[in-house]
Amino acid sequence: MPTTSRGTVIRHERDVLLGPHQLPGRFAIPEPPRGLVLFAHGSGSSRFSQRNRYVASVLQEAGMGTLLFDLLTEAEAEDRRLVFDIPLLAERLQQAAAAVADFPQLAKVPLGYFGASTGAAAALVAAAREPERIRAVVSRGGRPDLAGEFLPDVQAPTLLIVGGDDEPVIAMNQEAAAQMRCERKLVI
Repeated sequence: MPTTSRGTVIRHERDVLLGPHQLPGRFAIPEPPRGLVLFAHGSGSSRFSQRNRYVASVLQEAGMGTLLFDLLTEAEAEDRRLVFDIPLLAERLQQAAAAVADFPQLAKVPLGYFGASTGAAAALVAAAREPERIRAVVSRGGRPDLAGEFLPDVQAPTLLIVGGDDEPVIAMNQEAAAQMRCERKLVI
């Protein structure tokens, strides 16, 4: 069985096709999982993102399961407008979260979202739509401002992480955080 660098045993690692659009993804599940983090990739990214794969490996070492998957089909990803279709991306994220229940070892674990770029907005919209299901949201270099009217409805504790030199995105995150009512923290 695969292990992480700290020796956490990954009991279940497999490629999957999720939801009605059969979106490709990859589960890595330690035994027992403390929770499951679904990754919402941003514009121009995919489940193969080196940054997100690194974050997933750190979460796995902490006993968290991860699901890296694509929010768009290959054909859809060619249409740049869809990369910014936040309601569509949020719906796909919700479909993936619902599909998790089909896996017995994951049916009752707490779920969280990790979003990057436009995926952060999708994660926040999806969390606002299903507040009882999502326990935490993390945005890395994200565009939470694109979640717009959904921001006040997010109930899950939210961490917004932005690079110190990314001044336009810092301002967008500050504005989004000001609209949120949930427990939140902005880290620059």
